[in-house]
This record gives sequence, structure tokens and C-alpha cells, in this order.
Amino acid sequence: MSKKYFGTDGIRGRVGEYPITPDFMLKLGWAAGMAFRKMGACKVLVGKDTRISGYMFESALEAGLTSAGADVMLLGPMPTPAIAYLTRTFQAQAGIVISASHNPHDDNGIKFFSGQGTKLPDDIELMIEELLDTPMTVVESSKIGKVSRINDASGRYIEFCKGSVPTGTSFSGLKVVVDCAHGATYKVAPSVFRELGAEVVVLSASPNGLNINHNCGSTHTEALQAAVLAEQADIGIAFDGDGDRVLMVDHTGTVVDGDELLFIIARDLHTRGKLQGGVVGTLMSNLGLELALADLDIPFVRANVGDRYVISELLERNWVIGGENSGHIVCFDHTTTGDAIIAALQVLMALKARNEGLAQSRQALRKCPQVLINVRFGGGENPIEHATVKQASERVTQAMAGRGRVLLRKSGTEPLVRVMVEGEDEAQVRGYAEELAKLVTEVSA
Repeated sequence: MSKKYFGTDGIRGRVGEYPITPDFMLKLGWAAGMAFRKMGACKVLVGKDTRISGYMFESALEAGLTSAGADVMLLGPMPTPAIAYLTRTFQAQAGIVISASHNPHDDNGIKFFSGQGTKLPDDIELMIEELLDTPMTVVESSKIGKVSRINDASGRYIEFCKGSVPTGTSFSGLKVVVDCAHGATYKVAPSVFRELGAEVVVLSASPNGLNINHNCGSTHTEALQAAVLAEQADIGIAFDGDGDRVLMVDHTGTVVDGDELLFIIARDLHTRGKLQGGVVGTLMSNLGLELALADLDIPFVRANVGDRYVISELLERNWVIGGENSGHIVCFDHTTTGDAIIAALQVLMALKARNEGLAQSRQALRKCPQVLINVRFGGGENPIEHATVKQASERVTQAMAGRGRVLLRKSGTEPLVRVMVEGEDEAQVRGYAEELAKLVTEVSA
């Protein structure tokens, strides 16, 4: 059964445009509360990132949840993975995150976590969608839910992150520039690294509701790269708006993406005999990651794009590490979802164990040239299925004769078609990608 509202990462869109409206969020809160209540007494945690519309949607969800008889515990601005963790520790039935992740402030969305801190199962999402199409009711007054605020949420999560590295670990002598994207990590991330002994220079940690992800964070690393060089820092760490993505910058100012970070963590686990199986990447993972892992006899499989698919593959195989080149990295030996701070700490631990800098440690992975072009389309026929596009894609694939690949896919969160071509010759790869992107644009017009 297809879903009407839920995409690959919750419900997301432009603020003020259905379904990202206060009246829908009221009804969504009620529907979620009714669904969770069917499993018994209902307690729901609600957190958000720093975008201005979060206040509005927090209030609407709170009203909807309590009208269904659910108790609500408010966390305020907190990273998405922190809400997953706190949902478990408070033994809540669910956690709700108000966030549009790496998108600009005028987008927003809702993500749900189960009581185990994992993505909400499909059957629960479908139950919520069915309830959304029924009339909203209110429980009798004596059963209306109560609302409270968790005041020590940041401290709890900071200690959890620090607990992902061995007791006594110190990053003394390490100079780190941390870019918080004016987002949900702005309080906790600098504290984690400082309390573990690093010298921390902080960027983009003054959210005003409108500047989240604006020319900063993991989607815009230029300021971080410049700061690493200016500060003569050892490393730069860039988070996205809700703290589930991380990219890094080495001491030369070069960006280190999620594929490279995933390799560094996996190699360290393998060296210590703690890898447990192999590594899960995605259809977008660079071919170089697959080859570098193969050199270490580490199995590698590709999931569909989206951290929920990476997590599903990990669970099915009972593996512990997976991620995306965008910086979603899942460390199942420490937590239940993608966590940017914890992933960053595992990279730092791996570098410390090898006594290497990031620039040196990444050299074992030689990335193949990969060109990604995003093409916006206005709906209607799926341009990927257009005969002209399919024929061109097949022709390019044949021309690369097994030494490259083509991937065309629709974004799960934005009206975009992502055109990706990967191969050995960068000029050839770029030419093919631009040719295919032009075709997608033409058939979308």
C-alpha cells in the first residue's frame, strides 16, 4: 500500500504549503497520538531544529497529541539523533522531530522515531495516514494528555556522545573547527569536543530562525575550509541543520565526504576485529569505496538512497556500520540511527589509533570521478521513465563498457531528479552527466 504523506524521511515540504501547515500538523499530532495510544499508555517526546516555523508546528503537534490523550515531553532544539536516544531512555512510545534537515529555513518537516529509537515501522505510518482521513475527535477531559519540558536534555545527550569513546579518551592537542550550521547542534557539539579535551573553534552557532544551513554547515563548507586554514587547525567538522549528517575538512582545507569517513571508521573497526560483517553504502556511494573495502576483504553492499534503507539493510544483515556520501553515517555499535557527532568521534578515534591526520588517512580510498547534477522538475510524468532518457542512459552505460555507471533517481525529499555518472575519465564522465541532465530538463519542460 503506497503512502500519501510519508516519504523516505518523514513528511517534508515548504512552510505554509500543504501539508506543512498548522492545521495539518494539528491533525497529524492527533492521528499519531491515537495510533500510539493503541499500544497502551502513550508518552511522546517532541524536539526540533532551530528554524523559525518550529515554534508554530511544535504548538500544533502538542495540541493534537494531547487531544488524543498522549502525554508530551518537549525537548526544544536538539539534534535528530538525540531525540532518537532520549525516546529510548525515557521509555516513550515515540519521538517526533520537527526538522527539514539540510534544507533552508522556509522548508520544514516531521520525522518519527519508534520507542526503540528507530525509524517508525511502515505499518504505524500507514495507520497514522488512515487516521488522518477520519474526523478528529477529542478524548474526554479527564484523559487529555499533559505537557512537560525536559530541561536537562542537552546534558544527557552530551554524556551519551562522550560515552561512545572509551573512558579516559582525550583529544588534547587537537585543534578542531566545528561548523554547527546555525542548527540543532549549536549547543551540544562544541561542548562534546571541548569536554573531550580538544581546542574548539566554533562557526555558525548563532541561530536566529532564518539562517539554518545558510552558506554554512555540511551543504556549504567554504567558510569551514577557510577557517581551518586561517586557524591552522588539524581538522574541520561540518554538521547539517539537524545533526544527522557530517562532513570533514582536513588540515589542507580539502573536504572529506561521507564515503571517505565511512571507510576510515570501517577500517578501524576491521583492524580492531569489531567490524561484524561488512559495510552498507548506497547507490550513490563512490566506486572507490567499494574497491578500497575489497582490498581489505570487507564485504560491501548498496542500499537505495536514504538512511532508512541503509538502516534496514544493516538490520537484515546484522552488520554495524553503513552510510551515505552525503554524510549520513550509522554506527549501530553505538546508536540506532545516523548521528553526526558520534560518527565524527569515531573518525577522530580511528585517526588517533593510527596516529595519522585526516589527509593521510583518507589516501587508502581513491575515489573515481563522479558527477552529480540535480535537475528540478515540476511534477507530471516521471522524466526518468521517458523513453528518450532511458535510451540515452543505456547508451552511456554501454559506452563505459563496465568501467563506470549511470544512476538516475528522483529525490525523496525535493522535486529533483539526481543525474549521476561515475567512471575513470573525469572529462568523459562530466560530458555524459551534462548530456543526460539536459535531456531530463527537456522532457520535464
